[in-house]
Amino acid sequence: MIINTMIGASIFGLPALIAARLGKWSPLGFLAAFAGIAVIAACMAEVASQFQEAGGPYLYARVAFGRFLAIQNGWLTWLSRIAAVSAVANLFITYLSEFFPGVKAPLVRAAVLTVLIGFLAAVNYRGVTGGNWVSNFFTVTKVILLAFFIVAGLAALLLHPGIRVAPPDMTTTATDWFEALLLMIYSYGGFEAALIASGETRDARKDIPFALFTAIAATTILYIAVQYLVIHTIPDAGASSAPVVDSARRFLSPLGVQIVAAGTLASAYGYLSANMLHTPRITFAMGERGDFPVFFGRIHSRFRTPHLSIVIFAVVLLAFSIAGNFKWNALLSSVARLFVYGSVAAALPALRKKQPQAERFRLPFGNLLALLALLFTGILVTRMHWGEFLVISITAALAFLNWLWARKRGDSFESTS
Repeated sequence: MIINTMIGASIFGLPALIAARLGKWSPLGFLAAFAGIAVIAACMAEVASQFQEAGGPYLYARVAFGRFLAIQNGWLTWLSRIAAVSAVANLFITYLSEFFPGVKAPLVRAAVLTVLIGFLAAVNYRGVTGGNWVSNFFTVTKVILLAFFIVAGLAALLLHPGIRVAPPDMTTTATDWFEALLLMIYSYGGFEAALIASGETRDARKDIPFALFTAIAATTILYIAVQYLVIHTIPDAGASSAPVVDSARRFLSPLGVQIVAAGTLASAYGYLSANMLHTPRITFAMGERGDFPVFFGRIHSRFRTPHLSIVIFAVVLLAFSIAGNFKWNALLSSVARLFVYGSVAAALPALRKKQPQAERFRLPFGNLLALLALLFTGILVTRMHWGEFLVISITAALAFLNWLWARKRGDSFESTS
């Protein structure tokens, strides 16, 4: 589940953006990102292992710090999902233009996005079974595509060294590294989503740490392989808008390139379908607990789905997709996630103090690793641009108003962690 939520469609668009900043060092950049994500995941392993309920980072903040920070966390988690899915929606348009170049025209682009998102919203509105089937179908397609691309590309470089290109020499600055790391955070984003259902594991203390580190390590290997292929098969990888297809053109037949392009579309749409399935459940859970307007927690009388949460998510998602582009939405999603990750790291020492006898996985040097995670997220947050800062500030202000409203209502929710 963790691998599935991390490997969305970002890996088909990010290699060019990362190559533009780090050049030949870009595969190693994923090792630096892995180190930072591993520290965050280690903190999350201890925090998540002591909860027997679904809820993820929103619930951890609720128990560790109270309603105010939990609501802030819930809004930022929702924002990170909206931005992440909007980025992939824009990536879908980019790869669709390989077949239909006119799709990039503003009105056509908006119409296509409306149809794509509207269809998934309708499927999930009518029931979780249909949404789950669509998600699983695209997941299988995505894994097969990645395996095909990586194996074929590495074999081509080995058997036909003439296609290999040397990445251009470029001077990388600290700013380049920080921005590349922000983009890589986006590619890793999603591992925390799987933990929303961590209360359903057999033994959270054993299952969560093993699953987290195995999935993150496996995903890192895949990302490095794709990045390596892109920079060693495309003469100017940083300028590519569709790096996987441009790379495939160097070692596959025209039919193979079409298969990769079509598979990339399937992967992107699969990511959209998975998020349309689970993201509305965030606002639904908050509505149920009284931390969001109650209508978010309503269930359709016939289809038994959180229909209003689905519709509202679809409308906001469409607005972000039309107004933004892949890079902007990816960076916004990364920044929002950093705040969420930081809250989980801060929750580790807070929960140790608040619940010293709780059954949990005990992280060695936990307080030190929590501090390192806070430093990592704090430094990267300072690299956000004014656009991301404005959206984050508006989200925090809305969350504050939400908290005032919830406080006035006087609802409460006690965890059974």
